[in-house]
Formats: sequence, structure tokens, C-alpha cells
Amino acid sequence: MNFLDLFDQDLIGSVLRSLIPILLAALGGMIAERAGIFNIGLEGMILVGAFAGVAASFFTHSWLLGVIVAMVAGALFSLILGYGAVYRKGDPIVLAVAMNILAVGMTSFLLVAIFNVQGVFQDPGIVGIPVWRIPVLADIPWIGQLFALTPLGYLALLLVPALWIVLFRTPLGLRLRGVGERPLAAATMGVDPQRYQLGAVIVSGALAGLGGAQLALGNVVQFTENMSAGRGWIAVVAVMLARAHPVGVLGAALLFGFADAIGFRLQSFGLPQQLTDAGPYVVTLIVLVLLSKRFRKTREAALA
Repeated sequence: MNFLDLFDQDLIGSVLRSLIPILLAALGGMIAERAGIFNIGLEGMILVGAFAGVAASFFTHSWLLGVIVAMVAGALFSLILGYGAVYRKGDPIVLAVAMNILAVGMTSFLLVAIFNVQGVFQDPGIVGIPVWRIPVLADIPWIGQLFALTPLGYLALLLVPALWIVLFRTPLGLRLRGVGERPLAAATMGVDPQRYQLGAVIVSGALAGLGGAQLALGNVVQFTENMSAGRGWIAVVAVMLARAHPVGVLGAALLFGFADAIGFRLQSFGLPQQLTDAGPYVVTLIVLVLLSKRFRKTREAALA
């Protein structure tokens, strides 16, 4: 096979499938970051959303109810971080790490307790999220893949400009950013920082739950133990790389989605799956190194 075959028009579809779960979670992490809560619990929230979505889809035979339950499950799970970090003044890093561990153990336990299976739950009763094709536009070569997405795919892409408008062009966004940057100053203006921070964390969990629904019901129609597979951590890095800006988050998530799609396609060249699956995480490590250097230079310039 020619190496150039990697870059055909089907690659765009592969990139979009990899992009959407990461983008949804990263947008949630961005909202929490803007409110002053660094949410590294996105990994666990994605996993909880994926399990809840599959379970609800299986029992109700409705993909829509599966998506709604996944969103609610992610929001409820995020209350651990919201209550602990906002009202009990706990360390959000410690809380989020514990949540990620809890999510892995809890979903593995419930998989056996509810479905009596281990590892993978796949059943014809699980209703996947359909692909909505926009007539004519979906048939355009190359860019037509952008018009043949699941409803969550369209939602994720539309949220980027919508959140930009909310954050930078509305009073709500101004108050949210004020809470994250100057909470005491915001409080003197009559804004309740705890209320905004808790709301931001809940929205963050809801969006991560939708990312889990897309992963389990959109990309594949099954649940696998620990199927988030580091996507939550990649979403965290995307927020850091983009400095919590919606357009930057899209660009960073697109970078990781592209690395994931290329890694999957490289398997056709005979490369081991373990090697190709490492692609997004190698990119993540490179980004973290670059971020650490940038942070160190910024800090040295500030101290000079």
C-alpha cells in the first residue's frame, strides 16, 4: 500500500469520529477552567457517561434516552468534584484523580452486576446514535464528511462558536471569567463565586458525559471496560494547550483526533496495534513538554 493512501477523503471521517468525544469533554473542561476549577476528572466522567448511555439505550431501546442519561450521569458524577472542591475546599486535583479511579472500578463492577459480563458488553438491544446526513452537502467530495455526523457531532462543532459568544460577548460569560480570575472582586460585585463554580463543574460533567455517549453509542455500539482509554486526559491537555479558549480547544482536539486516526490507519501497513494506539499519547507528551517550557519562560520573565 502507498503511504499517500493514508490521506484520502475517508481520513476526514476517521478524524471526526476521534475528534468529537475529545472535543465535547475538552469544552466541558474549558468551562470549569474559566470558573477557576481545573478539572482533570474528565476521564472518569467520560467513562461514567459511556456506561450510563449504553445501559439506558439497552433498557429503553432509545438512543436519545441513552444520550440524556449519559449527560445526567456525567453531571451527577461531577458533583463529587463540585461539592468537594467548591464547598469543602478540597484539592480538585486529588478529588479528580480519585474520581477517575472510582469510575473505572464502579463501571467494571456494574458491568458484572447488571449485565453479568466482563470486559465487553455488546448486544443487539443497544441502539446506537444515528448519522444524520444533510442532503447534497454530504455528497461533496472531501468536506462532505462534515455534513454526515451524529447529532452529538453537530452539537460539538456548534458549541465552539456558541461558547465563544457566551464567554466573551454576554454578561454570563463575563461573570464566569471574573469568578475564575478574580473571585473576591466578583463577590464584591454581587456575584456568588461558589454558585458559578458549581454550575461550571456540573456543565463540565454533562459535556463529558455526552462525550462518553458519543464514544459508546456513536463511534461503536458497545461498552468496554476503561473504554475512555485516556481521552479525558487528552481533553485536559487540549484545554491547557488552548488556554481555555473555544477555538483553540477545537484546534487542539483536532490535532489529537488526527493523530488517533492516523495511528489507526497505520495498522494497515503492518504496524503493531500497541504502537499505533500510542500515537495520540505521544503527541500529548510532546505538547506537555512544550507547555512546561512555555510556562517556565513565562514565569522567568515575570520574575525578571
